[in-house]
Amino acid sequence: MVLLPALCTSQGTFTSSRATYYGSPDCYGTPTGACGYGEYGRTVNDGQVSAVARLYRDGTGCGACYQVRCKDPQHCSSDGLNAVVTDYGEGDRTDFIFNRRAYAKLASNPAAAERLFAYGVVEIEYRRIPCRFAGDNVVLKVHENSKFPGYLAIVIQYVAGQYDITAVELWQEDAQQWRAMRRAYGAVWDTTNPPSAAIIVRILLVAVQG
Repeated sequence: MVLLPALCTSQGTFTSSRATYYGSPDCYGTPTGACGYGEYGRTVNDGQVSAVARLYRDGTGCGACYQVRCKDPQHCSSDGLNAVVTDYGEGDRTDFIFNRRAYAKLASNPAAAERLFAYGVVEIEYRRIPCRFAGDNVVLKVHENSKFPGYLAIVIQYVAGQYDITAVELWQEDAQQWRAMRRAYGAVWDTTNPPSAAIIVRILLVAVQG
């Protein structure tokens, strides 16, 4: 695997918006999110995950990490929570739609969390932050829809730091060149007629300042 970081771009500091939540049987995320993470997208980051709309950016926003804090000083914690984008979802002028587990982390205590749930939608501010999960710098897997030998799909589940993945390429040994993979959707990249030998992937990253 080869990583190619590019120049940084800036997204500023905190941005004001709104957040809401959705229900699930166990308060975690959904394994059918638009980023294509499957079960990983349900439990990653201790289940503190979010669906986004504007920040989804045709899938480029998948896997991005954000610090989000709400603005009600009576009920909101000062630090808020650090959430991972795993899905696409549109709300009522909201930038984040959390599962209940993540939404509760906005509150200063359990009683305050009940008040935030009662509100349904809260005023927030957010900023992009580096992703920091223990163990690995990059995690990718072969997607279950891959069909040997004619079709390969991979899911890039995690890249440490603060990067957007803008391109993925596959080394083609017989032609001695890199071949672009297609973003199928979310964090899933695919290609037809992949190499039959070892798979070598090159990922183009753009660093983004929070």
